[in-house]
Amino acid sequence: MIYLLLSVLASSTIFVVFKLFDRYKVDTFQAIVMNYVTACASGLIAFNQPVTVDQVISSSWFYGALLLGVLFIVVFNVMAITTQRSGLSVVSVASKMSVALPVVFGIAVYHESTGFLKLLGIILALVAVYLASIKSTSGISIDKKNLVYPLMVFLGSGVIDTSLKYLETNYVPAEETPLFSSGIFAVAAVIGLSVMLFQYIKTKKQISVKSILAGIILGVPNYFSIYFLIKALKAPGFESSTVFTVNNVSIVMVSTALGIILFKERLILKNWIGIGLAILSILLVAYASL
Repeated sequence: MIYLLLSVLASSTIFVVFKLFDRYKVDTFQAIVMNYVTACASGLIAFNQPVTVDQVISSSWFYGALLLGVLFIVVFNVMAITTQRSGLSVVSVASKMSVALPVVFGIAVYHESTGFLKLLGIILALVAVYLASIKSTSGISIDKKNLVYPLMVFLGSGVIDTSLKYLETNYVPAEETPLFSSGIFAVAAVIGLSVMLFQYIKTKKQISVKSILAGIILGVPNYFSIYFLIKALKAPGFESSTVFTVNNVSIVMVSTALGIILFKERLILKNWIGIGLAILSILLVAYASL
C-alpha cells in the first residue's frame, strides 16, 4: 500500500509542476524532453550498479521499454493537441478513463476477482473521474472532427498502463525495476532530443534555461510515479485492477485538493459529487480486495 500511496503523491506532484509551467511561461516541449532525461538519470542512480549498453539491449524487457518510450512521447504530443483543440478537461477525462483498459486486461488475462462490490467500485470510479474532471456546468463538448484526438489519448494511456502490467509480470525482475523505468525514459528522451535538434536546425529555436530547469524539477517525480506504480503492481495481495483503479482515482482526488489549496481553484457541484464518489469507489474496491 505504501508504494501505491507514493505513486499517487508523485503523480500529483507532476500536476502541480505542470500548473506552474503556465505561470512561469515555460516551453512545455523542452521541459518535457529534459524531464525524460532527468527521469532516466534518476533510474540509473537508483539502480546503483554498473550498466552497459549490451546489458540493457540483452534484457528481456528491452523491446517492451522501447515501445513504451515511443508511446510516452507520442501520447504526450497527442495530449497537447487535444488540450489545444478541445480543452484540458477533455484530456483529463480521456487519460484517466483509460484505466478501464488495464482493469479489463487484468480481469480477462490474469483472471482477477470480479465480485459485485469491486465491479460497482470500478464503475463508480469511472463516473467519479468524469465528474471531478469537468470544470464547467455544461459538461464536455467535442467537435466531431477533433474526436480522434481524445480517443487516441484514451487508447494510448490505456495501452501504456496495460503494457506496464504485462511487462512487470512477465519480463521485469524486481531488482531491475529502476533500470527498466530508466530505459523507458531513455527512449523518450532520445526521441525528444532528436526533435529539439531538428527544430534548432530548421528554425534556430533557442533552448530556454528556464525550461531546462523546469524539466529537471518535473523529471524526479515523473520517474518515481512509474517506479512506485511498478512496485505496487509487484506487491503481493494487490491485483492490478485494484491498483490501477485506486491509483487513478486517488490522483484525481489529490490533484483536485492541491488545486484548491495551492491555486485557489473553485469546484462546481459536479466536482464535489465526483470527489464523494471517488472516496466511495476506493473504499469499495479496497474492501472487496481484502
